[in-house]
Amino acid sequence: MTAWTLGYGTNGLGDHPLPQALDLIADKGYGAVALTLGFPHLDPWAPPGDLDRLRRRLDALGLRVVVETGTRFLLDPRRKHAPALVDEDADARIDYLRQAIRVAGQLGATTVQFFSGVLGPGDDPAAAHDRLRHRVDGLARAAAEQGIRLALEPEPGMVVQTVGDALALRGALGDPPALGLTVDIGHCLVVEPGGVAGALAAAAPALAHVQIDDMPRTHHEHRPFGEGDLDLAAALATLDRTGYTDVVSVELPRHSWDAPRLLQHSRDAIRAATAPTLAVPPDATASAGPIAPAPAPP
Repeated sequence: MTAWTLGYGTNGLGDHPLPQALDLIADKGYGAVALTLGFPHLDPWAPPGDLDRLRRRLDALGLRVVVETGTRFLLDPRRKHAPALVDEDADARIDYLRQAIRVAGQLGATTVQFFSGVLGPGDDPAAAHDRLRHRVDGLARAAAEQGIRLALEPEPGMVVQTVGDALALRGALGDPPALGLTVDIGHCLVVEPGGVAGALAAAAPALAHVQIDDMPRTHHEHRPFGEGDLDLAAALATLDRTGYTDVVSVELPRHSWDAPRLLQHSRDAIRAATAPTLAVPPDATASAGPIAPAPAPP
């Protein structure tokens, strides 16, 4: 029996309206939802009445909530994830993240996931890091006032790329309790020097949210379980050894076209990987192989 709650990200249900997406997640036995704030599901600036109704629906379905902020073109229709916290002009991103903190409070969520962003052409890395530290400090203070925890996610290719990068930033701010980490287990195969085991062990004291997906070792590509290089059973056993008790959300943002099947497939894979009789090697290194053949994309 695991101590954490399995969830599914709405960014993997982009072809379903939010009410249908939530019903599907609950019907397949998930206990949580990672709700991406923005297109196509939830307007970050929705009126309080809409958020109250959504909270009642989430409560009725028995779903815990993590608010995620990875909508690609919400703030700039021409540039993905822009502006970012490392950009010189990041006012729109800061306003959005402050609103995400307020929405989390209204929905009964305790965690808001976010990321640093990438350097633009000609950007000064030192200046970008200084901007990031200053802005994250202010956001962490705002989150603490609302009883919300921010969860900084290291992303391949971004300024904060590894768990070590995230912990260094957190340490530079004095390790504020309101600033935790999101670890995407698939990312660990690509960028973490210590792999899954090393990343989770290092992040454990500050771990606030976990995303999970399969991925090849060679590049950043979210895949269904069994279609990459992740040993799912080993990864989950490693996570259990950290004592983590919050949400683990399946993250398949490019697979909305196959969402109903992948909701079941992912749940079955997690269930098999956490079976009490399963022998688990000490680190997540090898592929377990596909559980079921995937159809071709439309």
